[in-house]
Amino acid sequence: MATCQVRFLTLNKGENLERTLYRLEKGWHLRFVLGPSLHASTVRLFCNHPREQDEPFERTTYYELQWKSSSGSKSDSHDVYSEIPIVLAGSFNYYFTVDNSRSNVNGQGYFLVDPTLSVGTGDEQLTLDCLQCQSVLAKCLGPFHEWEGRLYVAKATGYNLIHLTPIQALGTSNSSYSIKDQLQFNPIFNNHGAGCTFEDVDRLIQKMNREWHVLCMTDLVYNHSADNSPWLEEHPECGFNLENSPHLKTAYLLDRIFANFSREVADGKWKHRGIPPEIATEETVKKIGEVLRTHVLPDQKMHEFYTVSVDDIIKRFKHGIEENRPIPGNPSSVSIIQDPTFQRNACRVDMDAVLKLYNTDSTYSAIIHLSLPRPGATSRSQRIQVCCDMLRRDLETMNSEKTNALLDHLNEAVTNFLANIRWRFLDPKGPKHKIVTKKDPLMHDYFIVPEKFLGSLAIEEGYMYGDSAKFIFACNGWVMHDDPLKNFAEPGSNVYLRRELVGWGDSAKLRYGKKPEDCPYLWQRMKDYTEMTARMFHSVRLDNCHSTPIHVAEYMLDAARKIRPDLYVVAELFTGGEHLDNLFINRLGINSLIREAMSPETSRKLGALIHRYGGQPVGAFVQPRIQPLMPTMAHALFFDQTHDNPSPIKTLSAFTMLPNAALVSMACCATGSNRGYDQMVPHHIHVVTEDRKYPSWADWDFPDRPYINQTFGITRAKTLINNLHFMLGAGGVKTGSASDRRNFSQVYVDQIDEDTVSVTRHNPVTHESIVLVARTAFNEPEDPEKTAHVRPITLEGVVETILFEIQTFHTDAYEYVKDADFINGLPDYYLKLQENIPPSLSKMCTTKVQPDGMATVVNLQTFTPGSVIAFKIALPSKAQKAILEIRRGLGQFGYLMRSYSGRTMFDETFDTSNFRAIVSDLSLADLNIALFRNRSEEEADGKGFGVSTVLSNVRPRNDLGHPLCNNLRDGDWLPAYIAKRLQVHEGTIHLGNWFENLFKHLSQVPRYLIPSYFDAIITGAYVILRSHAYSLMSDFVADGSTFVQALAMGSVMFCGYVKDAELPQLSPNLAPPKPPLKEGSKIATPEKSGKVTAQKKGGENSVQQKGQKKVSEENQACSTQQKEQKKELEEKQTCSVEEKEQKKVFEENQAWFPHFSSSYMRNWGRDTFIALRGLLLLTGRYNEARYVILAYAGAMRHGLIPNLLNKGIGARYNCRDAVWFWLQSIQDYCNMVPEGLAILKDTVARIYPTDDAEPQGPGEHDQPLVEVVQEALQKHAAGIKFRERRAGAAIDEHMTDKGFDMEVGVKWDLGFVYGGNEHNCGTWMDKMGSSNLAGNRNEEQVSFLDWYNLIKKNFEFCFWVNTEPVEGEQAPELIAKRGIYKDTYFATQFWTNTQLRPNFPIAMVVAPDLFNPDHAWTALGMAQKILLGPLGMKTLDPDDWSYEWVWPIGYFLRAKLLFAKKLESSRPGILKETVLFIRTTLTRHYEEVMNSSWRSLPELTNHNGEPNMFGCPAQAWSVSCVLDVLYDLENLDNSVTITPSKSTENLVVAPL
Repeated sequence: MATCQVRFLTLNKGENLERTLYRLEKGWHLRFVLGPSLHASTVRLFCNHPREQDEPFERTTYYELQWKSSSGSKSDSHDVYSEIPIVLAGSFNYYFTVDNSRSNVNGQGYFLVDPTLSVGTGDEQLTLDCLQCQSVLAKCLGPFHEWEGRLYVAKATGYNLIHLTPIQALGTSNSSYSIKDQLQFNPIFNNHGAGCTFEDVDRLIQKMNREWHVLCMTDLVYNHSADNSPWLEEHPECGFNLENSPHLKTAYLLDRIFANFSREVADGKWKHRGIPPEIATEETVKKIGEVLRTHVLPDQKMHEFYTVSVDDIIKRFKHGIEENRPIPGNPSSVSIIQDPTFQRNACRVDMDAVLKLYNTDSTYSAIIHLSLPRPGATSRSQRIQVCCDMLRRDLETMNSEKTNALLDHLNEAVTNFLANIRWRFLDPKGPKHKIVTKKDPLMHDYFIVPEKFLGSLAIEEGYMYGDSAKFIFACNGWVMHDDPLKNFAEPGSNVYLRRELVGWGDSAKLRYGKKPEDCPYLWQRMKDYTEMTARMFHSVRLDNCHSTPIHVAEYMLDAARKIRPDLYVVAELFTGGEHLDNLFINRLGINSLIREAMSPETSRKLGALIHRYGGQPVGAFVQPRIQPLMPTMAHALFFDQTHDNPSPIKTLSAFTMLPNAALVSMACCATGSNRGYDQMVPHHIHVVTEDRKYPSWADWDFPDRPYINQTFGITRAKTLINNLHFMLGAGGVKTGSASDRRNFSQVYVDQIDEDTVSVTRHNPVTHESIVLVARTAFNEPEDPEKTAHVRPITLEGVVETILFEIQTFHTDAYEYVKDADFINGLPDYYLKLQENIPPSLSKMCTTKVQPDGMATVVNLQTFTPGSVIAFKIALPSKAQKAILEIRRGLGQFGYLMRSYSGRTMFDETFDTSNFRAIVSDLSLADLNIALFRNRSEEEADGKGFGVSTVLSNVRPRNDLGHPLCNNLRDGDWLPAYIAKRLQVHEGTIHLGNWFENLFKHLSQVPRYLIPSYFDAIITGAYVILRSHAYSLMSDFVADGSTFVQALAMGSVMFCGYVKDAELPQLSPNLAPPKPPLKEGSKIATPEKSGKVTAQKKGGENSVQQKGQKKVSEENQACSTQQKEQKKELEEKQTCSVEEKEQKKVFEENQAWFPHFSSSYMRNWGRDTFIALRGLLLLTGRYNEARYVILAYAGAMRHGLIPNLLNKGIGARYNCRDAVWFWLQSIQDYCNMVPEGLAILKDTVARIYPTDDAEPQGPGEHDQPLVEVVQEALQKHAAGIKFRERRAGAAIDEHMTDKGFDMEVGVKWDLGFVYGGNEHNCGTWMDKMGSSNLAGNRNEEQVSFLDWYNLIKKNFEFCFWVNTEPVEGEQAPELIAKRGIYKDTYFATQFWTNTQLRPNFPIAMVVAPDLFNPDHAWTALGMAQKILLGPLGMKTLDPDDWSYEWVWPIGYFLRAKLLFAKKLESSRPGILKETVLFIRTTLTRHYEEVMNSSWRSLPELTNHNGEPNMFGCPAQAWSVSCVLDVLYDLENLDNSVTITPSKSTENLVVAPL
């Protein structure tokens, strides 16, 4: 049995998911399936994931994926899929087209595949969730020969991933991230003059992996290089300098202005303006701003870089006038053109445009873009002067606009400059400089200027030009709230000018350009650096990733993964939003984002982060092996402190170090810490200023400086919690190919009080739990040894062990002294610790098992700030045994459930107690009871309801707060109910017993686990029951698509057995097969039942027309359906029969759910026979179809079958169209069922042999079906006229008296059936009206053929409304729409004749030969344009208010298909277009049936498919008529547009 995990991703038209994150693992399969919007499209799918493991990844190489199908359908694409076996780590892009091209992308997305990380000699694989990372400043490791001892501190403390900051040569600042030479090993690591190399580092890393089982990570720094990088001086094109980026010149000049001003302040030159070198007050800062704005900046005239010289342009303008040369073109405006070299007064304007627009008699204004009449000029010189004056005025205005824009930038620059001064000199959290000096200026520079270029401001400005400009580089940094996809140093950005950059003055920003060809040396250098790093390290951290050009990082990481395919990529991202984070993750293949526990300000917020960063909720649902690929958030590498942040001792309290770290370790993700945290170093180990060394590890007691061991700080506690985190994450290790990661993947965070947090990690396989409780101290506690009241904690299960309990204490016996040479921590804090003790030995708490043995109450009695306790919890033995029994039961579904030992529990036996064996004996009637029962049906039987649809929505989201889950946790009513409701039916009693036996174990399970196991039981059973239902149906269904099967399930849903809604009994003389009989709980042999009679209530006047026409049986006639409007507010109803002893039991087609599901309102003739073809014949339920046809035949009266059946003896015959749907069903049965014509000889037990007869019992008056058919047609031919029995309010309180009078006949000069009057209805639309031109009295014999020919002769003339007016057409003044077929002919309410309605497609389907194909196509086009809605057809032209009914769309689409086929020879291509149109139209129905909580189609909708609150949400004829369309498509050879290869491997189970 295949066990690989499969995730399926639904593609939707026009959907760009590049900012949605999907994560996968190697060994899984990714399956693409088409969403409804693509079902009718020709989709080509491409992906750049390699097809085989040994194929290299090339980002721009895409493979076209082939479509396969899990069904045998030829005509639809609902089940086509394409699958990729995931063989490579990284991020991969897919895209698809819908126009049969390769390049016109319609939708796209990415998926991220986690790397496989291995340690040791046996390639033990680590999951990402069990990584513990420690950041180490490489420069603090000392000479290389001392590294091992210092790095072993991480190994001994339980870390398995060491993050080393860059090991390359550093720049002048000695910042760990200011690299001078990316390809040189830092010479400070040399051993006493002996050179060390990267190869030495590589050997150490391999040893650490092999012997310590530790991975290594380092940084990749792409954004910048140190200010003293020699290669940058050799290749200045690699940086943003003033030659290749002249737009930065004004920002550079401003930077020098500020630098010179800072030097002047340091020299005391501004004391006279109240600005001393000592910056101690806000008043001084404000004075600085005032001086800069009013004196310093105005003197520099920086506007000259952006404005034009007006006098120069006026001079050139006059010269141009004198030249009097022709000006080409027709310019429309004049504007200032920026000088690309950014020199003063070098901006210009287009002189041709100036001459064209200003040297005219109607002077142009560039400001208002209008030509203005010029005042009269008396001389040529005066005219020129007027033109110059207008030009000067406009130029000065344009200059003013440029100057104002610059002033806005400069004002913002001053504001930011002052903010930086405040932070550096006044802010308590800043460096708190006292005096302005050269070393500590007001603000660091934004540009790197060679020392030899420094001097006066004029000298420094001079270096902006000429060859020297290329050696002045822009510094790197980052911009808060900026768009990370834009490079802030490129043209168009004013970040440097506005001083919005958080700058790093020791590093030059690198300039890559758009592609390697733009700066070949830089791209190659950084590629070499990347590949060298990937050869040594298992993991890389992308430094300042949000400011790294994303295309550069893509290129470099692609090179890295060629060297190390399973590279673990980590990044810090500050993009401002999760979706933008996801774009970087997807483009770069980032596996984890660095998250910090330093950001939350309270324990409550810290708990929220633990909940957010991974894990499922405790008690989560069991997900199937094949499941939707759900969007996820980025995997976290969650640090208690990063190396970028100060120590929590400084910002919070020493007492919170342990609890914060312990809480972080309980997060279901990778975790991390900074070297020094565990030793309680009380200050920031700064990446720039720190130059001391770390201490080394000692495995002996009382080590001297510079060694440490487990007793220093919280090191011992951190070792315990790191080991715990490792164990919780996937059991720590996945060895070899083993796939059972029995990890503690479920998380629950409980905020016990303001300072106390409890975190539970639960193992869903063993149901063990680890519960850690921590008392935080986000503020310094007033009394650290005081225990505050903590409410009792109830733990589900039994406490087996206290893994550890730890308290933090302070002592005055020691005092911290900062070591000059080695990084040391606080000596005045220590721990009291116990580990692996029974609860009885705890010094922190007492425990008490509750009386039922299912939970333990913990009282924390000694729980001071800085305390942590961890419990190991197990289920009580009775719960463990119950779960084992439940898993054995689930094993019968094929679930790969496991015992606590890990043994697979898959029961493949097939004895009588096995679920599959029980299901194999169920009939479709039994499945109706098991799967589809609503409240009315259950109440009729005395029982309940179902939950599968609810669970299918709750499960993928793990919505454990859903009311259904609350109900399950609150008690055992629902499981007991499900079992008992099945036990009362003889067909499902064994199924009910099976559920009862399994559910009794469920009651012994802890309440928080019940929803999960309940769902597993119900869902597994549902899938098998549903699969069994398909196996009992026709090949069209069994081999059909998901759509076909979903609709076909309506056959089970609507065809059922309900006690109080019996059908008329069939004749005991009926030839086999016969419906089964029930006698008690046994199937009995058919016997003749006693006479069934009913008391006659009220009189019924039956009037036979004189001179009845005798109709021979030559041929069966086809005629149009006369449909009238009816406001049916009923909801979905099934047809079934009452269960009684000695009764024949069979099912009937039900119409609506949920309101009309039982009693006399259940069975409706019209609805039954509209739905019969789809729900019974197409599904292969021929016997049931036969029984239903014969049962209704037995209830015929007056030539009509009942509208409302009411067991036959209480029927109403007020429906004149039901009999025609009944006749059509007989014709369909004869044509579709093997030997179907035999039904015509079947015996019918007539309840009313004559119209006025008393009810007869089964077998008392038998008659062949063919005679009943003949009678129906004979009665219509002769004319039918009667008054309903019991007429009055007793049967219809809304009907007028005349409405109970029924009249139906044939207009024999035309052959058309008529009927109804203005007071009653009789067709599905309830459209009232009658004909005054009946003319139906005729004594002559007429054959069916004659009748047919008569109809055919008159049909087009009477019903077709021509596209153009023609002579002799009826009431042309009432014709609002042309090119349609009338709904009625000569109706009393004559204006309704030409109303456009959706009835004519019904006649087209059943009698296509009546129609002129071209007329038919035109009318269908009108209906499509005017009546077609998203799900249904409007009952009237939209100009009239109307519903949109769903079932007519089936006939409409079938008619389109039928006439497209007829017209294909004369209009080539019309059939293909029609098939595409039908498939497109049905996409909405697919969506509806798959997403509806009823898993069905509604009766009707409001306008434009909006839900109708009064209509039924599930309707038999809606489902059936759409299924009819799919059947016709499947049997249309020319409609084949997909040639799928049927595959049964790893099939997706259709959504529940």
